[in-house]
Amino acid sequence: MAEELEMYKLKARDLSLFYGTKQALKDVTISIPPNSVTAFIGPSGCGKSTFLRCFNRMNDLIPGVKITGEVMIDNVDIYNDTIDVYAYRKNIGMVFQKPNPFPKTIFENVAFGLRINGETSKSIIQEAVENALHHAALWDEVKDNLHKSALALSGGQQQRLCIARAIAIRPSVLLMDEPASALDPISTAKIEELIHQLKKDFTIVIVTHNMQQAARISDKTAFFYLGELIEYDFTDKIFTNPSKTSTQNYITGRFG
Repeated sequence: MAEELEMYKLKARDLSLFYGTKQALKDVTISIPPNSVTAFIGPSGCGKSTFLRCFNRMNDLIPGVKITGEVMIDNVDIYNDTIDVYAYRKNIGMVFQKPNPFPKTIFENVAFGLRINGETSKSIIQEAVENALHHAALWDEVKDNLHKSALALSGGQQQRLCIARAIAIRPSVLLMDEPASALDPISTAKIEELIHQLKKDFTIVIVTHNMQQAARISDKTAFFYLGELIEYDFTDKIFTNPSKTSTQNYITGRFG
């Protein structure tokens, strides 16, 4: 058990998900190591984002959803009836496809999670905001404008601000759903470099349609198709010598 705790941060076992009568995920089993970047790839509608949202229980908010199987973090089943979902979600950061800063100042965007979690110390909040902005490689660009609107930032800066907001409360896991798909190439490169740096402190899971991006930034890659996990391995192997024909066909652009 101790070895398992050390090797895996996130784990799913025989996970299936239904939207009403439609099955969106089929018996997915996967183990994700800590302090790594794991990419989910596959064609649109294959279940990547649905599976990602299983790790922070966002699918709970959708009417008619039924989930079977197990999802573990630090070897605790997060779908156990005894789990405090609100407290659990504090340990999981989420970054979405499009930057979604709040109509507040840059400072208050990053401080938001701290405040709703009950932090009232100005010095603690100040330090946490500054640390998060440093971690998100944004501090030098905004340090003189912390009390200006976050909506005035560029798209790439807004996305890095959303990353800072997600990590300010020090989650152990950071989930990213297409975090660079709405950005220009220069901003995308900054986000990718940032992801590489952040894995020293966080376990990162990223959904991406960009296979070159997955190849550049991830340690392991999972290929999904029609709700099934087809193949999961080290990224180099997935992209150079996949075990499954369907993975090879997707990587080489024969479908998807």
